[in-house]
Amino acid sequence: MATVLTKKEALKLWKNASWTELAKAAHEKRIQIHGKKNVSYTVFRIINYTNICKIGCSFCSFKSTAGDLPYTLSFGEIRTLALKARKQGASGIFLQGGVNSNITLDYYLKVLELLNKKLKFPVRGFSPVELFHLAKNSKMPLPELLQRLKAAGLSSVPGAGAEIMTAKMRKILSPKKLSAKEWCGVMEECHRQGLKGSANIVVGSTESPEDIVEHLNYIREVQNKTGGFQSFIPWVFQPQTDDFPIRHVRSDEYIKLVALCRLFFHNIPNIEVSVLGMGKVLGELALYAGANDISSVVLEERVMRSQGIASIEEAEEFIMNAGFTAVRRGINY
Repeated sequence: MATVLTKKEALKLWKNASWTELAKAAHEKRIQIHGKKNVSYTVFRIINYTNICKIGCSFCSFKSTAGDLPYTLSFGEIRTLALKARKQGASGIFLQGGVNSNITLDYYLKVLELLNKKLKFPVRGFSPVELFHLAKNSKMPLPELLQRLKAAGLSSVPGAGAEIMTAKMRKILSPKKLSAKEWCGVMEECHRQGLKGSANIVVGSTESPEDIVEHLNYIREVQNKTGGFQSFIPWVFQPQTDDFPIRHVRSDEYIKLVALCRLFFHNIPNIEVSVLGMGKVLGELALYAGANDISSVVLEERVMRSQGIASIEEAEEFIMNAGFTAVRRGINY
């Protein structure tokens, strides 16, 4: 199999190769990069600092289910949540919210200073769409905004809000979100400013094989330019709203996707399987199909229901039972 797959080759594999064939090739590739023994994990606390979002994606129920009333957390509430997370063993904080035009830049800066400068947590946060709108609302060029956020304590950025980055799928999934060009542009600027992070794909709607491969290619092209993606995570849509019908993604399809990601991303070192979203059985199988990381022990998550691992002991036992050696990493690898 070629070292660097072309889009055409990847599409052919997705359509014609068996999942077992791809899983075997991906596992061999994973061993070449990471060896046979180690599987990594981390522990972080997600802090959903607001449940107000004006984007209104059809597949997301976060705003309506996160609380009975709209909220934005106070600094005191955030501090309390962070200190509780430290007692539970968290080594990082993940700030996750929505596009809330009522929140000023000063709020974000003070939250970062609290978490990073005072409480000494590494902080990952703010999806490309959040950053794009914050720059717009602050009437500030994106590079300047990122510099200020980084100086205040932001250390990495998640590649959230991508879902499937083709024009057809953007219209279906999230017409108010960024276009593929805009999303990639924000991530490239984040990487230029030293804010590395992750990227992902979310399948299980009406995407085609062509949509999947095109999405992967968008990510790979950004990585070719910047080298800023430390990991890639394949996700599956979960049932959240009546307005967004999802299809069943079979286990073999998900494992095939994990394997294709490992084979396609010659330039992204880590492929994560989210046990949070996929559960332990698929998570274990994915470790033999190209994945080398189980993502994390997530101490709280409100955007999606958890099927995952709730403690450090459970994470290490899971990895050991799967036949590997557990290696704890930081939130930023």
